[in-house]
Amino acid sequence: MPTRTPRHFAHWPPGLPRHLTLPQTSLWYNVEVSATRYPDKPYIVYYDRPLSYAQFRDECERVAGWLQQDCGVQAGDRVLLYMQNSPQWVIAYYAILRANAVVVPVNPMNKAEELRHYVSDSGASTALVAQDLYAQLEPLLGGASGLRHLGVAAYSDYLHQHTDLPLPPFVSEPRAALAGAGVTLWSDILALQRRPGPHTAGPDDLCVMPYTSGTTGQPKGCMHTHRSVMSTLVGGVQWFGRTQDAVYLSVLPFFHVTGMAGSMNGPLFAGATVVILSRWDRDVAAQCIQRHGIGIWQAISTMVVDFLSNPRLGEYDLSSLQGVRGGGAAMPEAIAKKLKDLTGLDYVEGYGMSETLAATHINPPQRPKPQCLGIPVFDVDARVLDPQTQQELPQGETGEIAVHAPQVMQGYWKQPQATAASFITLDGKRFLRTGDLAYVDHDGYFFMVDRLKRMINASGYKVWPAEVEALMYKHPAIHEACVIGVRDAKRGETVKALVVLKEEARGQVSADDIIRWSHEHMAAYKSPRIVEFVHTLPKSGTGKILWRELQERELERP
Repeated sequence: MPTRTPRHFAHWPPGLPRHLTLPQTSLWYNVEVSATRYPDKPYIVYYDRPLSYAQFRDECERVAGWLQQDCGVQAGDRVLLYMQNSPQWVIAYYAILRANAVVVPVNPMNKAEELRHYVSDSGASTALVAQDLYAQLEPLLGGASGLRHLGVAAYSDYLHQHTDLPLPPFVSEPRAALAGAGVTLWSDILALQRRPGPHTAGPDDLCVMPYTSGTTGQPKGCMHTHRSVMSTLVGGVQWFGRTQDAVYLSVLPFFHVTGMAGSMNGPLFAGATVVILSRWDRDVAAQCIQRHGIGIWQAISTMVVDFLSNPRLGEYDLSSLQGVRGGGAAMPEAIAKKLKDLTGLDYVEGYGMSETLAATHINPPQRPKPQCLGIPVFDVDARVLDPQTQQELPQGETGEIAVHAPQVMQGYWKQPQATAASFITLDGKRFLRTGDLAYVDHDGYFFMVDRLKRMINASGYKVWPAEVEALMYKHPAIHEACVIGVRDAKRGETVKALVVLKEEARGQVSADDIIRWSHEHMAAYKSPRIVEFVHTLPKSGTGKILWRELQERELERP
């Protein structure tokens, strides 16, 4: 076996230890600490409206009391969280934790059919939802799924003062008079002023369960404890040297682990301020940087591309920016150079997964490399293995990334076989097989090469073809479908479906019909943008569709 030498230690951020001592507490204790230290300081600024740490703690406790007393939420119960980025998203997250329960964050792009699985699989009987998404979740209330209680929030409730910032219509929309069995408005939840019982959750209790898909059609819940979530939020604050006076632009979605750890949990731990937008808007983002003195911005590459292409960008003072970082998809070299020329800042990339609650690798801020995953962060043992033999490979050779780290999940919820298949033991330690192929250079930096798993990366969103296919098979005209990734100038990759129609539907259903139907029944980022009708799909001797053959054919196209 090759000798493992920590070459990356030569490029470790100056002054930082290599080991990170984690707090032996739940995440809720971070709220108690910051609200006690900085009660009057804004934790959240929402379209110019501040919410102090003391107000934040108080509202979290009111919602937690409602969860326990009105919904019967008990320790370890799962609670669905289905909203756009907003003060209510953050309050709901920490209220669920205050109630000793487990957050199940759901992509707000998901539709009713997708939500049905999250509700039934997690066993959630309560959900906190925004009124713009209520129609997707309401059909599941009181049915066989087991959903019994909905707390419904209006974003406009947190716009108590005038702002000259342009607001998305769903944000400015007045509170709707929604009612029905099991439905309670957010404003009424706060007005009840319930108080929760004792907080008993500890570092090894379940904390949050983001869902991820894979080679099977149904998404799986990644079981994270307070300890594993604490690892990435504290690690990010320390890695970048953030303090309580930092101001973050929080525009990455909080349901996704990158935004959750780096743009929400980390700033709260530090006692910093987050400026939240519910929808990305390049002009509003630039105005907020200027107005609020924003220093830190976590972004995906498509956001930065859009931001830098704004012809009005020169009108804004961006001098407060101190750091721009992100991941999900590599930043094009030309865009990174444009950012550097404009701001003097490098785009610092990182790498992580839902299974690791964000980053296991980040570039050293003082010495980042472009299009690079970075180096293993605190207490991460990352190796590149031969996918077949599971032997460690030497520097420069491509293999599968495997990680042993405090941020690695416990396993997949109610999926013992999938859990067992995702872990291996090396030198007596439990390693997660990531399914990502990479190599390590002479400095110890990791570079992505390909994916072992079947996955499409569209604008940083992971799209799992098997899940899309499972949803498409519900269309009455589809006999067979195979989903592949195709090159896309803006998104990097986009989703294409090769479809065999049922005989009676041929000539009656168009590709545009399938695209429209898909968009109505699944999240926009995973919905096929291209549909091609074919007479047959290639199959193996056992009848399996040879998706890889179709994918390779597509890649060979000029």
